[in-house]
Parts: sequence; C-alpha cells; structure tokens
Amino acid sequence: MKIIDAHMHYSKISTFDDCAYHTSTLDYSAAGYMSEIKACGITRSICMGLSENPPSLFPDKDAPTPMLADLSADSRLSAQTAPPSSQLPDEIALCLGINPHTLTQAAIFEMEEIMRGNNPRVGAGTKIAGIKIYAGYYHFDVNDPVYAPAYLFAEKHNLPVVVHSGDTYSERGKLVYSQPLSVDSLAVDWPGLRFVICHLGAPWIYDACEVAGKNANVYMDMSGLYIGDADYFLTRLREPLLIDRYKQALIVMDKYDKVLFGTDWPLAPMASYIEFCKLMVPTDAYDIVFYENARRVFNL
Repeated sequence: MKIIDAHMHYSKISTFDDCAYHTSTLDYSAAGYMSEIKACGITRSICMGLSENPPSLFPDKDAPTPMLADLSADSRLSAQTAPPSSQLPDEIALCLGINPHTLTQAAIFEMEEIMRGNNPRVGAGTKIAGIKIYAGYYHFDVNDPVYAPAYLFAEKHNLPVVVHSGDTYSERGKLVYSQPLSVDSLAVDWPGLRFVICHLGAPWIYDACEVAGKNANVYMDMSGLYIGDADYFLTRLREPLLIDRYKQALIVMDKYDKVLFGTDWPLAPMASYIEFCKLMVPTDAYDIVFYENARRVFNL
C-alpha cells in the first residue's frame, strides 16, 4: 500500500526532542526519518514548518515567518550543526509555517521568493505544498484579518491552508482559538482555498466532521490523535471505546475523500500509527485515505 504522510515535523523543537527520547522512543533525526519511511512504504511526507529560538519557547512570538525546518542529520546526542532547509530529503514537501506576530510585507516577499526558488533558506528543488496556521498556539482567531495576507498568498499559488485544531501540545496554547468550527467561516469566506483541519479537531471530532462534510473545500488529517511508543499503540489503543469515538464520527460523515492520513511524527512511531489509523478506516477506503487524498489536496 502506497502511503503519503500528510502531517509530520522536521524541526529542532525541544518538546519534540523530549517526546522522541522519553515517550515515542524513536530516532528523531534525518537518519531516523529515512529509516521509518522506508520500512513503512511512505513515498512522500508533508512537513509542517516550525521554529523556536531559544529552545522551549514554542510558540515563539519572534519566530520569523515563514517558519521552515531544520532537523539535524544525526541523533539528538550529536553536536553537529543542523543543515539548512535546502537539504530537506527529496521525500519531504514543506508547508510554510505562519507566525501572525511576524507576518509582515517583508515575510510575504520572502515567501514569494521561495516560490520562485530564489531564497537561500529553501533549496530550489523543495516542493512547497501549503501553509500552516498554528491556531491555539498563537492567540489569534483563524478569521482574524492578521492572517489575510497569508490566505491571499495561498490562493494566488493554489496552496492548501493547514490549520491546527483541537488540543495543543503546550500549556501556553489557548483552546478557544483552536476549535474546528472556526474553519467553517474560513471555508465560506475563502471559497477559492482548500483547508485541512489537523488532528480531526480532537476532542471536537464531530464538529470537525461537520465542517468538512458541509464544505467542499475543507478536509481533515488524522495526525497526532495519541502520543506514545509502539507498546502503547499495541495495548491501550486497541481498546474499542477509544477507536469507536473516531469511527463513529467518520461513519456519520461518510465522506472518506475528506480524510488524510498523517502521523505527527515524531510524536508516534510511523508503523504503529499506520496500524492504529487502519482500525478507523474501512479497508476499501485505505487507498484514498492513506494516499490519494493527500496527493490531490497538496498537488503532489
């Protein structure tokens, strides 16, 4: 089965390092990424651009827009300097991360230069697949006019807008800004854009399914629903009541052409997360959920 991972990370974020080392127990490095995708048959991944400086500051109000990716070539114990984003593996396409605090005219100019292949921060061969809004992490409603320049940029270049939704992986996040119902207004006001609600909007799964089911230009990804190692996914997450909360919402929506597979790597091992998501999707929808939807939405 061919697989596209529609939501993963490739940035040196301290909480990701900590999760990989202590919780998901995987090798969060360039080498670790290549090993996992080869073992799992993942042909392409969509990286969500993200940055912080200094460590542990995400969501960093001073992070430059666009936020990119900078994972080092070796493990977290290596002292080797991280390579620039121009060295992203060919298998990775990039969503430009948007920080509303630094979304200036100069930032939009830099994003335009990236699209032209003229920016040294991103190699000319890097596929730009979309933009990423970190709703909840940054304390702005997704309908706030501050984001309008980013939406206009995405519309101009036919790029999807990926919107964090649901729980935040930081106590500094504010859930009032990450409720998936907010995307409904975006979909109506920006009919020329495609939107992807991250994480099925969990815990507001039915809300996310309603928004995606109602609006032709809204999709959802399955990433980041649970965080843990292989043993965790083999034991606790085989509990039918945990799986059924997602299955029921997806069955009610009954539109599997709206659902994209994603892992949120490094928060879970890829192989374990694939098997977990298979439990929620009918076998006759595997190809469309695990591959075709992402290929279509992200123009791959």
